[in-house]
Amino acid sequence: MPAHLSAHHAVPHRPSRVRSSRVLVLVLSCLLLSLVPTTFRAQAATAICNTYCDARDPAAAPSERVPVSASIYSRSIQLHVDDNDAMGWASIGNGSPGDEVWLDRSFDGGATWTNGSKLGDTVTPAANSGWRTLMYNVDDWNTNGVGALRACGKAGDRPEIACTQWARSNWNAWSRSTAAATALMMKWDRGTGLFGGNGWWTAANALTSVIDNIRTSGMPSYGYAVSRTYDLNVNAREGQFRNDYLDDTGWWGLAWVDAYDLTGDSRYLNTARADADHMFGYWTSKCGGGVQWNETNAYKNAITNELYLQLNAALHNRISGDSVYLGRARSEWSWFQSSGMINSSHLVNDGLNDSCVNNGQPTWTYNQGVILGGLSELYKATGDSGLLTTARTLGNASTTSTAVNSGGVLREPGEGDSCDNDGASFKGAYVRGLRDLNKQLSDRPYSGYLRTQANAAHANDRNALDVYGPHWNGPLAGTGYGCQQSALDALTASEAS
Repeated sequence: MPAHLSAHHAVPHRPSRVRSSRVLVLVLSCLLLSLVPTTFRAQAATAICNTYCDARDPAAAPSERVPVSASIYSRSIQLHVDDNDAMGWASIGNGSPGDEVWLDRSFDGGATWTNGSKLGDTVTPAANSGWRTLMYNVDDWNTNGVGALRACGKAGDRPEIACTQWARSNWNAWSRSTAAATALMMKWDRGTGLFGGNGWWTAANALTSVIDNIRTSGMPSYGYAVSRTYDLNVNAREGQFRNDYLDDTGWWGLAWVDAYDLTGDSRYLNTARADADHMFGYWTSKCGGGVQWNETNAYKNAITNELYLQLNAALHNRISGDSVYLGRARSEWSWFQSSGMINSSHLVNDGLNDSCVNNGQPTWTYNQGVILGGLSELYKATGDSGLLTTARTLGNASTTSTAVNSGGVLREPGEGDSCDNDGASFKGAYVRGLRDLNKQLSDRPYSGYLRTQANAAHANDRNALDVYGPHWNGPLAGTGYGCQQSALDALTASEAS
């Protein structure tokens, strides 16, 4: 890693291109920045320097792409991107002298932008019908991480402003899944090490999605998020990613198993063991067994026990000579399959009522998926082919049921337009579990289904920034890290199938 790139931020990764050091050019560019007229630049004291410094002449760009545009009073406003150097500039055309144009830059996917931005704010000079700003960096590899730009402008004699959609270069975005991973990382909070600022179990899912994409795509650029998330949060709540909700603990345990598989760092596996042991402490005799939902709530629900099954089986498969975690996984599956939570349609309802029978609550998509991941891990631990037979029955049901599919595309029961609720993460967990089962079956029966989900989301449910919404079959509605994580899971799973 070059010395000027922090290990804690988004180091660009472009495997198709090997770049020579440009330190001298970078220094010269920064020196030249001080000579740029103030009409071309804003906030020069906070200029960002990556390969080149902010406020570079667009004439030096070796490539140019216009991903988004807007118009106002006949003026054409365009965002131009130099993918080679991850910089962009704005232009305004078909106008008059005095028209204004500038860039906005955001490091949270367009939710906010720096100091009101107006980077490169400039006006069309006399005798011209169009003008352009200088070039500014899309990302901040040293401090702020993954960025985005938009072009804004106005007619000189009018107060109204028009801006393009947010867009970025194709750095760390050479495929559908890497572009989605990069967009997800816009929602990773450097201060908390979590997604969305303070998301907890949903942040565990988002981190898992990033790790899975690293392992599938080969893009290591966001590996720093694994260690930083761990370091900033290992002592939070009850420590070792344990807390009063046992399903939350299970999500984090599986995230750290994934982190161990990626890095080989034993501290992640040790934390996953602590999480599994914490959950075991709340295995009770109510309803004949199973882990309760919360430390103070005896409710026996599906997701907590599915996570417990998968986590314990996964630990056995990674700990030499283990018998404890395997025994717990066997006990869990023995109890779960006879608990009544699997209904006559081979779908899993939310849990058991006070009389210990199926409560008939919704068949959330994640309940259909995590059980498949758990059975896949238990099969790897035991070699019992009957587990795969059962898993295939459940997988066939969930991939064809209209309760969780609409036109062959996964749809959460009661799916709304929000990406800021727990349910936004559910579909991602489903496709991860289905992917895990698909890998264990020699005929790969679910590859086509997984590709259908990814293709639908990519075609119908994203914007110019490769940010996804909740409806994979469209239309694009609200956005947020939960929906982004789920879409990333679908894209990664399709590439791995």
